[in-house]
This record gives sequence, C-alpha cells and structure tokens, in this order.
Amino acid sequence: MFSTFDMTTAGLRAQRTRMDTIAGNVLNAETTRNSRGEAEPYRRRFAVLAPGSAENPKAAGVHVKEIAADQSAFTQRFEPNHPDANPDTGLVAYPNIDMATEQVNLLEASRAYEAAVSLMQTTKSMFNSSLRMIA
Repeated sequence: MFSTFDMTTAGLRAQRTRMDTIAGNVLNAETTRNSRGEAEPYRRRFAVLAPGSAENPKAAGVHVKEIAADQSAFTQRFEPNHPDANPDTGLVAYPNIDMATEQVNLLEASRAYEAAVSLMQTTKSMFNSSLRMIA
C-alpha cells in the first residue's frame, strides 16, 4: 500500500515539473534574447517522462528523465524597427512557442495531477478502512 503512495508522489512531482516547464515557456513566449543579452530567441522546453525512478527504471512510477529543448524553427515576424531585427530582411526571430499547444499541455498536466491526488485520497481511505477493521 505504501508503494501506491510512492508512485502517486512520483506522479505528482513529474506533473508539477511539467507545469513548471510549461509556465516557463508561456513566460518566455516573447523573449528574443538569451541570458547573455545576445539576439537568440528562447527555445521551447518540454519534460520527457520515463517509467520507474531515476535510480531504478524498473520500479513502479514515473520520473522526469530530462527537460529537452524543442528544435523546431523559430517564428519569424516582420518588425523592421525591433532592435533584434535582421537589417537586411526586417524579420525578428521569436521563440518557437505556440500558446494553444502550451494551454492544452497545461490542461493535460493539470488533469493528470488531479488524478494522482484522487488516487492518493482513495488509497488513504482504503488504508484507514483497513486499520479500522484490524483495530
């Protein structure tokens, strides 16, 4: 029964990491410079989930294997007066973030988180019922 708590805790942790990653994408949707101040747009990130734990992949549960960068092309917008615009074309490279995709992924992660909470509550209720039967 405690392994169920461990699995749901791992699931909660994984979904929270997914939501944190999505939040970072949404917040950087207009970021055209990197942390060094160079004209390099933010690249979308996503959590890669894997079964088991990081220490034991054959264990039950889930964990975040890595936070990967989306290698798809950046969005180009014609803004000749932008400081990061290409002087020849007037195009500015913006992050490869689609807000609709981020919204759907956030909704999915939120639902998975809620399902894990529900599973944990049900397990706790079963555990309490078992204790009452024993006592």
